[in-house]
Amino acid sequence: MIPLVLASASPARLTTLTHAGVHPEVIVSGVDEEAALAAVRERQADLGPADVALTLAQAKCEDVVRGHDPAALVLGCDSVLELDGEVHGKPGSSQVAVERWRRMRGRTGLLHTGHWVVDNRDEEDGGTGATLGATSTTTVHFADLTDAEISSYVATGEPLQVAGAFTVDGLGGAYVTGIEGDHHGVVGVSLPLLRALLLELDIAWHDLRG
Repeated sequence: MIPLVLASASPARLTTLTHAGVHPEVIVSGVDEEAALAAVRERQADLGPADVALTLAQAKCEDVVRGHDPAALVLGCDSVLELDGEVHGKPGSSQVAVERWRRMRGRTGLLHTGHWVVDNRDEEDGGTGATLGATSTTTVHFADLTDAEISSYVATGEPLQVAGAFTVDGLGGAYVTGIEGDHHGVVGVSLPLLRALLLELDIAWHDLRG
């Protein structure tokens, strides 16, 4: 079995991988997201919503590689919601979450999840040092929530700490009327996309299952 490190504190990402038979070690990055984005914008002024997700996924992955140097494949992920061309991450406060949902209700957004992989295994174990990434994008249709429903959902605390202020695999599932694309990408890690990235490294998905 090829070892995998997940550079994310997201329990949803860990659960998704675990349910798929992959049991990564979790090492949370210490990336300053605003600083990482500012550094990229100095070189690339036009940073679209999907680029934001990929940039942060790469930053988190590379931060763990630099800081911990694990002899493993390292996976970084980040998700953002695009609504009206604007980027929305975690609301962080109840007020922001309520305002966000009042904009989202009855509408459609795009959930972008960036994935970045670094092959940091030792050379004798097949490591190549290769680094690559890609973004999964899923269309999400939101229910037309009442003000009372929004207040009740935000009061649970769940929307405050998740990208886009919603989940499909938790309390927010009742408020998502449909998705077009990979369900796993909305949860936080697209298994089909991760498999495709690994194939570019000549690694079979089943080699991660243990």
